[in-house]
Amino acid sequence: MTGYNVYNGYDRNKEIREAIAAGERALSSMRAAQNSLDSARGWGILDMFGGNLITGLIKHSKVSDASRYVDAARRDMAYFQNELQDIQDLQGLDIRIGDFLTFADFFWDGFLADILVQSKINDARRKIADAINRTESVVRKLRNSL
Repeated sequence: MTGYNVYNGYDRNKEIREAIAAGERALSSMRAAQNSLDSARGWGILDMFGGNLITGLIKHSKVSDASRYVDAARRDMAYFQNELQDIQDLQGLDIRIGDFLTFADFFWDGFLADILVQSKINDARRKIADAINRTESVVRKLRNSL
């Protein structure tokens, strides 16, 4: 069997499959956060241009949803990183997951104005999109190494 070491029971392909599954979970969490932020962005635009109390409440509800998904994505990314460390001999794969874990450090501090909120939502959307692209790249490389 390729990737299986009878002396220590290491199965490289099994470890890679586990890392791929962990990466897919992280991607799912990040995509859910991205969807909530997209929705918050839309409600935020409406709120800036004639919204009312209801639109503001919906916007903040979507931001709160995104926050929960971001927390899940952080946990999933940490697990993905641990799974990647289980794979021996990953030469040729440039995998730097550590900085992905900081993508969620964005805007849960409090808001002064609708325009500031909108700016923070857009910044978070860019950070999550970047993290998704980079994670997809790592998962693709893992699949190609099977």
